[in-house]
Amino acid sequence: MTPLTSTPEWQALHSDRAAIEDQSIAALFADDPDRFTDFSITVDGLLLDYSKQPISRAVREQLLAVARARNVAAQRDAMLTGQRINRSEDRAVLHTALRVPAGAPGWADATIARDVTATRSRMAELATAIRERQRTGATGKPIEHVINIGIGGSDLGPRLVLEALAPLSDGPRVHFVANIDGVELQQAMAACDPERTLVLVVSKSFGTVETMANAHEAMAWLRRCVPADDVLARQVLAVTANLDSVRALGLDPDLALPMRDWVGGRYSLWSAVGFSIMLGLGPAAFEALLDGAHVMDRHFAEAPLESNMPVMLGLVSVLNATLLGRRSQAVVPYTERLGRLSAYLQQLLMESNGKSVDTDGDAVSLSTAAAVWGQTGTPGQHAFFQALHQGTDVVPVDFVGVARPVAGEKGDPLELTAHLFAQGQALMQGRWGEGLSAMQRCPGNRPSNTLLLRALDARRLGSLIALYEHRAFVEAAVWGINAFDQFGVELGKGLAADLKPIIAGGLEPAGLDGSTAGLIARYRHWRG
Repeated sequence: MTPLTSTPEWQALHSDRAAIEDQSIAALFADDPDRFTDFSITVDGLLLDYSKQPISRAVREQLLAVARARNVAAQRDAMLTGQRINRSEDRAVLHTALRVPAGAPGWADATIARDVTATRSRMAELATAIRERQRTGATGKPIEHVINIGIGGSDLGPRLVLEALAPLSDGPRVHFVANIDGVELQQAMAACDPERTLVLVVSKSFGTVETMANAHEAMAWLRRCVPADDVLARQVLAVTANLDSVRALGLDPDLALPMRDWVGGRYSLWSAVGFSIMLGLGPAAFEALLDGAHVMDRHFAEAPLESNMPVMLGLVSVLNATLLGRRSQAVVPYTERLGRLSAYLQQLLMESNGKSVDTDGDAVSLSTAAAVWGQTGTPGQHAFFQALHQGTDVVPVDFVGVARPVAGEKGDPLELTAHLFAQGQALMQGRWGEGLSAMQRCPGNRPSNTLLLRALDARRLGSLIALYEHRAFVEAAVWGINAFDQFGVELGKGLAADLKPIIAGGLEPAGLDGSTAGLIARYRHWRG
């Protein structure tokens, strides 16, 4: 692939870099009273306001020219129609196929559509049986708790959704276990009656070390505590693409829910990985989540680039992260219900696009994914906002707000919303004037996006998550990288497997670097 820096469109944009960096955002509003209207996009109750970015109409045209030169639309269409765009693993990328309503026209072929519909129906049937207490545990008691054991995409997506929509939950209580340190698992087991607990083991490969270690502990707990020989068959359910390993673990592969190789882990909450969502919220809520994502998919596929929400969100990110060298991006949702959002987006954006080689294996010539981090507002205002307003680094912010919160929420929505809007305003305007000391002044001219949901419900949450998925795709298309492999994740896991017997004392630490050998020695000494 032609390097981004070699394209005339990027070179033209880069030649204006200094002017863009110095552009007064407040002056853009002064020159254009209708700027908000022209620099915002609404899709089915989700608003993106990117007017507080240093982007004039001319600069926007330059960004769109870059998108056209990088064939963003053609690459998007290749993904949606099931071409094997994940070249390093020779796989199609079809998480969008999971969100097509049953019987509706989609992008994938008929075989995949039938498979998706069949799996979704099976999930709904099983979830309904559990929720309505028709399918019980091994001793006949109804299922009231679910322990979802997974990590990465098998954990973060369902956890985000169930935390965001927790007041709507009317099914079994879902506990999530990801870390291998035992804390989450012990807390989950302590909160659950083992005779009323379903354990979900969620792993595409069914070989993820952390997941399988926790799964073995949970199954041992069930065997110890439930007086029934068929406890594992009744109360352990696998979500995986590896049915042979399910059988080897002593579970019934006919009860497993399938994953497919054309769904990456961090894009998988729409698949059987989301079964815990369906258990907690019900099949109708899960369908609404899928519907919202599908609305964003359709918009991404059909809207012109200049009015395409994922395209513009991705291009704004490329402008900040790559052109202007702003290597950190904050995500600040103004609802505690979305407190998991920044962690979810860390995996989605940084695992997808944290790459230093392009799709041909050549070194990229510019910086790719920025660091993503954040916390909810207003607590974040009393933590890191000082650095946002007066620090030496310019950190673009995505503010996320909700017009109508989840039913039953208390608190003062007007106070919360005033803080939400004020922070974006303050970052842009700063604080100047006579009588202020140098320490009191805020430079302003700091960029932000605001994403406003009409309601925090399953449909709009689905749209929001799909929006960020497609943002990652747009960024990758512009940079010329593959957003759908993650070989860097595997390096540390392989080394950990090699180090484990050495740390245990079974092997001598020969050939290790001095730091690792020294750490092992100190660990052994302190462990006794």
